[in-house]
Amino acid sequence: MRRALKTLVLLAALTAQAACSQMGPAVRSDPAYAPVEPPMPAAPPAQNNGSLYHSDSAVELFRDARAYRVGDILTVTLQEATDAETRASTTTAKTSTTTLGGPSLFGLPVTYGGNEILENFADGARDFAGNGNSAQSNSLEGELSVTVVQVYANGNLAIRGEKIIGINQGSEFLRVAGIIRPADIQADNSVPSSKIANARVSYGGGGALADANTSGWLARFFNSEYWPF
Repeated sequence: MRRALKTLVLLAALTAQAACSQMGPAVRSDPAYAPVEPPMPAAPPAQNNGSLYHSDSAVELFRDARAYRVGDILTVTLQEATDAETRASTTTAKTSTTTLGGPSLFGLPVTYGGNEILENFADGARDFAGNGNSAQSNSLEGELSVTVVQVYANGNLAIRGEKIIGINQGSEFLRVAGIIRPADIQADNSVPSSKIANARVSYGGGGALADANTSGWLARFFNSEYWPF
């Protein structure tokens, strides 16, 4: 009786743990997209308690709010749309005929019943026709706030950031990384994704819905390049 009770308690604990794990985030944050903190000054700034000007609350009159330092935040406007289509058609044909006359023996053809018996000929034909079509279309729109992680010597900014949204029993992630020019940052501190050099844009998800929408490992093996048939 005690053994059965212990078994039931253990099963209940495992079930509760599995349920809790399903409620947690299915996608974890990628350390490669972690924000970078701005460098701290070597010495704390001097305190200025003047009545007309204070360095901590000063407003720069000749610079806007666009990102230009490590740790600054700007918004990436995703405007990705790609369309690709490929068509290929190949047709080949080849016909060959070879005839070998019958040899002669002592100046006379070798015949049987009045017909040459050693005369040979070969006839061959080969045809091939192939057609192929491929089309792909992708679209991604939205916004994502990223941080400046590096300022290059020429003034270009390396940016990266991610967003993870948990929805019911699943989650979705959006990651962006690349290099931008300060001149491409608009007045509202945003930059379109088409202006990002060496852009890395990733969108995906995980959880119960993503698992249900994914084929099993055996089906993926049969559809992979390793299945020879």
